[in-house]
Amino acid sequence: MAHSFQDIDDTMDEYSIGWVSVANMFDSDFAYSSYAAGDYVVLTMRIDERKVSPAVLKKYTMKEEERIKQEKELPRLSRAARLEIKERVRAELVRKSAPIPSTYDLCWNLSDNTLLFFSTSKKAHALLEDLFKETFEMSLVLQIPWLIGQRMAEGEAAAGYDNMGPAILL
Repeated sequence: MAHSFQDIDDTMDEYSIGWVSVANMFDSDFAYSSYAAGDYVVLTMRIDERKVSPAVLKKYTMKEEERIKQEKELPRLSRAARLEIKERVRAELVRKSAPIPSTYDLCWNLSDNTLLFFSTSKKAHALLEDLFKETFEMSLVLQIPWLIGQRMAEGEAAAGYDNMGPAILL
């Protein structure tokens, strides 16, 4: 499948995003068509990211700066030297850190062309929109309860939507 998840455990990559099976976050080959369920496509968007906490980076950077100052008997380091040390320490810490996985499930109803995404995270929504567009060459439109109700309403209820306005509920 296009844009299936690529594992970064054995690489130096800091970030990976792609599709995996809902049944198994390690199945990016979709064994036995595990994405198909009748008129539905069920997928999990998996994101692996290597992160270094700012506090840990600061600690090890300061430690390395002190070591170099003592070794070279310098009262202080230049800005360029400090930046180089920070980048070197960051690269080493990232290399040593394990990727942190995040998964988000979705259910796409092909017959009525709706998609349910099981996350309220704005960042996850943005990543889903981008990955979905790259994979399926389709854009997503966020549905709110008002729009869903308007689409489902019939008869008098549908006409009532035109007369409705915002209200404060206590």
